[in-house]
Amino acid sequence: MATFSILGYDPATGEVGGAVQSRVFSVGNGVLWAEAGVGAAATQAIVDVSYGPQAITLLRQGLRPTDIVKQIWERDPDPRPTDWTKQGRQFAVIDAQGNVAAYTGPRASEWAGDKQGKFCTAQGNILASEEVVNAMVRAFENTDGHLSLRLLAALEAGQQAGGDKRGMQSAAMLIVKKDAGVWLHNDVVLRLQVDDNPEPIRELRRLVEKAATQRRPRR
Repeated sequence: MATFSILGYDPATGEVGGAVQSRVFSVGNGVLWAEAGVGAAATQAIVDVSYGPQAITLLRQGLRPTDIVKQIWERDPDPRPTDWTKQGRQFAVIDAQGNVAAYTGPRASEWAGDKQGKFCTAQGNILASEEVVNAMVRAFENTDGHLSLRLLAALEAGQQAGGDKRGMQSAAMLIVKKDAGVWLHNDVVLRLQVDDNPEPIRELRRLVEKAATQRRPRR
């Protein structure tokens, strides 16, 4: 799954989440995972989607992101080593304090890699160059405002740096915080998906900006 994503945390609000773009249909269905007060994860490249819920479970148990990344990869039984090898996995984890870790396997399609910043981690594969993840981290760190705007700025910067070499098709964003949703007992601040669009990041911005105008205190 050729993808670039970012996980981020806002210490001012306690919100945590991520955003992703890819040249595949409905990328949001398999990449982003998050739980309020716990953290978030991104799973991509030669993806094993189970890494997401595994990471959330281990975060809930209090493990550090660096230990989670190591444990999940080492315990992966690599059931399809010839055509879907664990050596090509790429995934990232952020906890509820903004600590991060990521792993990019040596067989993830080039260019593939990850970059960590203050309260964020960016990762991608089949990218134009390393500058994609570098630009994403810079944009996240240098953008003010709500976490959704900072994650969005990172995607835009990654795309401007070349993005996915194959192009664009879908994007998604997920942000959580305990009881911060618009309904009772709702931890989802934003869950947005653009499943099939020639300009998915532009459409994601439209949705983020619309959500900002409708954000209101929980009743």
